[in-house]
Amino acid sequence: MKYAALTGISPSVIAELKTGKARTLELSSAHNIITLTETAPGECLFITSVNEEDLAPGDAGIMVDLLVLNISMKRVEVTSSFAFEERERMSARIKVQFRGTTIARDVEGRKWGDPTKVEIIRAACYRAG
Repeated sequence: MKYAALTGISPSVIAELKTGKARTLELSSAHNIITLTETAPGECLFITSVNEEDLAPGDAGIMVDLLVLNISMKRVEVTSSFAFEERERMSARIKVQFRGTTIARDVEGRKWGDPTKVEIIRAACYRAG
């Protein structure tokens, strides 16, 4: 099964997600927003610190449950003595909760405008006791 992949996420954010608490992230990179347009709350996502261009089979990441998704456009007005400028910035706010660690097996979505998706190797965890 293919999972949407969010790439270039800070290792410190990934470490915080591994504590198990649900966290809200704000993403502004175009490739991650494009990937999120084809997801919905309740789905599982793959998150890695590896950049999109470098993502390859064997790269480690985490699986998270997508609890909330909100993609919005923000307007920023910049004024100076010479001109008035209006800019728009798209961002996505997501609330996610850690599910487990995993490794990417196959990567797709290398063309601009395509969502990044990965097939994963499910990690098995055994406990003695």
